Amino acid sequence: MNDQIDSSSGDEHGELGDAEYSEFMELATHEGFDPEEIEGAIDEAGHGPLPVLAVVGRPNVGKSTLVNRIIGRREAVVQDKPGVTRDRVTYEAEWAGRRFKVVDTGGWEQDVLGLDAAVAAQAEYAIETADAVVFVVDSTVGATDTDEAVVKLLRRAGKPVVLCANKVDGQSGEADATALWSLGLGEPHPVSSLHGRGTGDMLDAVLEALPEAPEQTFGTAIGGPRRIALIGRPNVGKSSLLNKVAGEERVVVNEIAGTTRDPVDELIELGGTVWKFVDTAGIRRRVHLQEGADYYASLRTAAAVEKAEVAVVLIDTSESISVQDQRIITMAVDAGRALVVAFNKWDTLDEERRYYLEREIETELAQIAWAPRVNVSARTGRHMERLVPAIETALQGWETRVPTGRLNAFLGELVAGHPHPIRGGKQPRILFGTQAGTRPPRFVLFASGFIEAGYRRFVERRLREEFGFEGTPIHISVRVREKRGRKK
Repeated sequence: MNDQIDSSSGDEHGELGDAEYSEFMELATHEGFDPEEIEGAIDEAGHGPLPVLAVVGRPNVGKSTLVNRIIGRREAVVQDKPGVTRDRVTYEAEWAGRRFKVVDTGGWEQDVLGLDAAVAAQAEYAIETADAVVFVVDSTVGATDTDEAVVKLLRRAGKPVVLCANKVDGQSGEADATALWSLGLGEPHPVSSLHGRGTGDMLDAVLEALPEAPEQTFGTAIGGPRRIALIGRPNVGKSSLLNKVAGEERVVVNEIAGTTRDPVDELIELGGTVWKFVDTAGIRRRVHLQEGADYYASLRTAAAVEKAEVAVVLIDTSESISVQDQRIITMAVDAGRALVVAFNKWDTLDEERRYYLEREIETELAQIAWAPRVNVSARTGRHMERLVPAIETALQGWETRVPTGRLNAFLGELVAGHPHPIRGGKQPRILFGTQAGTRPPRFVLFASGFIEAGYRRFVERRLREEFGFEGTPIHISVRVREKRGRKK
């Protein structure tokens, strides 16, 4: 078996070659696992990105209630008050044997943000990150001017749209739903998300609209440039960095936070390679618009991250690392993107601030100690040459695959040297594992019992020590053997 760590893509067995797959399945059967269960676990762990369904609509039309109905549990916050859902929240759902992601988006409040900007935020999210959209309209109210504005933007987006006529609680409401044909989005699906009426038919339509597997939006086609998203808080220096990297003024730079209104994609040659940089910033933040503007900016950032392969997070070293910085980093990690952290304005630091910053990094950013770090100055260009090697390192880690034989030799030594703690008189054991996918690396481990979160983190830490994976999140899922006799 090839013991080299590589970035090769797989065949019909996910990322495993034929000989490797046969050897692995033999081991799994020997340990008492059902072959179908094993194949299902590998497929699930290695599926990569699932199709994305965005649920959009005005406040209080029942989006979160519908999301709860789709995912089959009460997780989305539901309150009889407009605008409760602030952040976009993602859940996994399954219908008729197909899995997909559901994104619950906040409605727009006209008096907070202004109709045009708010509608644009919702529509942009639908355009950039969703494979299909469920547009929820309150059938008891009918189509409003806001609904009409959204329809125009969704139609321009060209994404499949399923029209949900919500709050149809009985036969009497069917006529209200029929009236929504006037929106021109095709058949309105009469639904009561509160009682579940009609959601099955609507979800059948959703499955028709969703692709079997989402299109890869990042530039991995032959000759396609690698996509780099520059993300960070407003006024952290993203536009200045892009200009410095490009060697010319490509983006408007202004000390007012939020000058950049639209993401700007720039093809830039660095180190003999063409990269596609995406500059993402919020919109102008006036005090009374701050909440709405932050929400709008987060949608833009999320959209850019979804399209990118690498997220370069800029942090302003002249200020303390904030909750917002951490939230932006978490967004990139949760999206499974390679990660580089660039500490900007480094040239402005005195010795005292530098000392305290290092302590902040140790405590506030401990969870991403694996991410390459560069200390730069977008204003002067200091250490800008270190950015590309850091990006290349992160991409290499993101695409790394460990052969199954080498992984299991590592796991065997790990379990022998550091066994799982005994709980309730039993000692669960990792029996074997495989890497089910890359970009980011996804592992599935098979165990004799429940593996605690602390031990999973320990396994991840040791995986990084052994195989690198610098600059990439790692996903580890564990399958527990059902209680039955071990096959000999």
